[in-house]
Amino acid sequence: MRHRRPDHRSRYAAGIGVVLSLALTSCSSPGEQDGQVVVGLVTKTDTNPFFVKMREGAEEAAEEHGVELQTFAGDYDGDNDTQVRAVENLVAQGADGILITPNDSEAIVPALEAARSQGVTVLALDTPTRPADAVDATFATDNFLAGELIGEWSQKHSAAEGVEPSIAMLDLNPNQIAVDVDRDQGFLQGFGIDTGDPAVIGDEEDPRIAGHEETEGAEEGGRTAMENLLQREPGINLVYTVNEPAAAGAHEALQAAGKADDVTIVSVDGGCPGVQNVADGVIGATSMQFPLEMARQGVAAVADHAENGTVPEPDEGEQIVNTGVELITDEPQEGLDSKDTDWGLENCWG
Repeated sequence: MRHRRPDHRSRYAAGIGVVLSLALTSCSSPGEQDGQVVVGLVTKTDTNPFFVKMREGAEEAAEEHGVELQTFAGDYDGDNDTQVRAVENLVAQGADGILITPNDSEAIVPALEAARSQGVTVLALDTPTRPADAVDATFATDNFLAGELIGEWSQKHSAAEGVEPSIAMLDLNPNQIAVDVDRDQGFLQGFGIDTGDPAVIGDEEDPRIAGHEETEGAEEGGRTAMENLLQREPGINLVYTVNEPAAAGAHEALQAAGKADDVTIVSVDGGCPGVQNVADGVIGATSMQFPLEMARQGVAAVADHAENGTVPEPDEGEQIVNTGVELITDEPQEGLDSKDTDWGLENCWG
């Protein structure tokens, strides 16, 4: 079991644009090259509320630090090609820094390395690259810990309810990017299941796992994935979801099958709609991230680097600058720190 810090909020706190079409466009007009620091934000999509909040954080920090922000997004979760074009566009415009949430942790690396070779500061937000040193630094949730927290909560909750678990695993997409793998494997370890190769989703052999399905991190994908798994195993009573939109879709499928009251859903995100779903009993527990803080710190880091050449360093033993995670539930379990939904609704994604 990984060591857990007693306070899951990061010591750094406080301090998954319009959609790109096939022809890449920037969400903000290029400014005059008058010496102002230019920062590009490239998110996975611009429709997922997580990335909307991240953009808000970048906009706030850009105003605070007096930098020009240009924002881009992929057409869909997993769209690497559009992100590559965004990076190339920003380099061509002379951007000082690029903040990116990679849609493909490996495929994006050549474009990022090319940007860094031109003197651009490149920071990953939320999703690490593979290898991690393909960027100057990564500002992110400890996604393994986020999964581990809901895994531990699920194990304790199942034991308290006297339920023999049959677990559906609703993951992201075939790319098995770092954030997807870490949440999935963290959940399994937290639950007490042998993960097999911790870098691979789906190689475990525990009979309690009913199966894995991909959701693309979307409500429709969650609904379809849940329908497929219920066809194979109608007795599913616990559902892990990679994020809260997928959780909402899974709940719709369970409702349609008349099983919603008999199944517990857990997730990761901590967005306001997701926390409300915890309060309403749709989700049993979720791990809250802080995308606003990721973007704020990322923009500040580019501004600082432009001024004095510094790049933030993670704590010893860490690969990321940890921006915090909190377990949110109204059914606290003994021996596991958590916050209730009143706290969650006041702090969602802040």
